[in-house]
Amino acid sequence: MTFRTGNDIGKLCRKLMCLALCAAMIIGLAACGEKKEAEPAEDSPKTYKVGICNYVDDASLNQIADNIRAGLAEEEQRLGVSFEIRYENCNADSAVLAQIISDFTSEGVDLMIGIATPVAMAMQSATEDSGIPVIFSAVSDPLACGLVESLEQPGANITGTSDYLNTNALLELIFAVDPEADKIGLLYDIGQDSSAGPIAEAKRILAERGVETVDYTAGNNQEAILAVQSLLSSDVDAVFTPTDNTMMTAELSIYEMLSEAGIPHYAGADSFALNGAFIGFGVDYAELGKQTAYMVSAVLCEGADPASTPVMTFDNGKVTINTDICEDLGYDYDDVAKAFEGLCTKTEPIRTAESF
Repeated sequence: MTFRTGNDIGKLCRKLMCLALCAAMIIGLAACGEKKEAEPAEDSPKTYKVGICNYVDDASLNQIADNIRAGLAEEEQRLGVSFEIRYENCNADSAVLAQIISDFTSEGVDLMIGIATPVAMAMQSATEDSGIPVIFSAVSDPLACGLVESLEQPGANITGTSDYLNTNALLELIFAVDPEADKIGLLYDIGQDSSAGPIAEAKRILAERGVETVDYTAGNNQEAILAVQSLLSSDVDAVFTPTDNTMMTAELSIYEMLSEAGIPHYAGADSFALNGAFIGFGVDYAELGKQTAYMVSAVLCEGADPASTPVMTFDNGKVTINTDICEDLGYDYDDVAKAFEGLCTKTEPIRTAESF
């Protein structure tokens, strides 16, 4: 039998303690390697995935997109939620638009926002089976293009905000400045759904007044330049353009030709005036964007049903006067603003620029 001394017993105890510590470390490391993902904190905000697609890069539609994002940011603060936004612009390319919508669907967005009629219509068609909610913005005539069954009861997974143009009110501005005008040029894209109704209405109204109209159409910037070059020799007293995205994009390319020829351009959005038209008339696009965002929040966060959420329309009472063009045409801004009294809710001056 071997007897251990106190020294030996102490060494043995220290070895056992070291072994125990090593075992504990190994177990701890193994546990770290198998660590589960942390559970989200109970107070983490609910996140909603939102896909936004813009139709073209122009001042009004970009203003809408910017204010949709600003409105959703307000709703995040108000409701304690989070909106994960993916923003795309199809630049009027139908193939690109289809791919964007397909990507939104595969990524599992909770809602899509379509800015302008072609985008809204493509989204409506693509979500018929999935039922993903769609909120449109800046659709001039959602009823005529078949997006909704009625403005009060859209009837499906889609609703939104409309920038419907009061054509007669805009035409009245022409005669307030030039009561003797008897020949009006109609400049528009025949392929734009937003232009079909207002152009037909303008022809009817002007015919009843005994005013001659001449059509000039274009599908892109270069065609718009050619159309205006042709228009310059037609002896028109003014040019009317509705809320037409093609012409809105082309305005920076054509406004100098019109102003140098002394032809005032009256158009259906403030961005036209920003980009060089004499008069822009229509809705406040910043407010339209904000209201679109609030509709998105109501559907996602408060359970509103798009099928029974009325389409929102706005007072077409804002007139934007381009002061640079006003001077070029030989008009006095104060005289023009006074002539518009009673025909609009307010007038605002603006100078030529590319964006707000």
